Amino acid sequence: MSKRRKKKKQQNKKGLPIVAFVVVIFCLVLGIRTFTLKQQRDELAEKRAAIEKEIASEEQRTKDLEELEKYMQTKKYMEEVAKEKLGLVYPDEILIEPENK
Repeated sequence: MSKRRKKKKQQNKKGLPIVAFVVVIFCLVLGIRTFTLKQQRDELAEKRAAIEKEIASEEQRTKDLEELEKYMQTKKYMEEVAKEKLGLVYPDEILIEPENK
């Protein structure tokens, strides 16, 4: 073999450990990044589930408030408020209050 080929083979042998080291470091960084991304994904999935549960709760609350609003516009509700808070009664109605001891 010529001197050139021997020199080139020796240089290739010296560069191989450096390339292997870089590949190992790259794999380690990639593995760590994958692990942290999986953790973030799990945390975000938990937050999403909690937010979806909260949305469902708020939607139910909205429905309840809409029903209450409809009820508050009825004559029955107005009569109840007039009797309980204002003490009003119909002209032919007799109010009997319990004795407070």
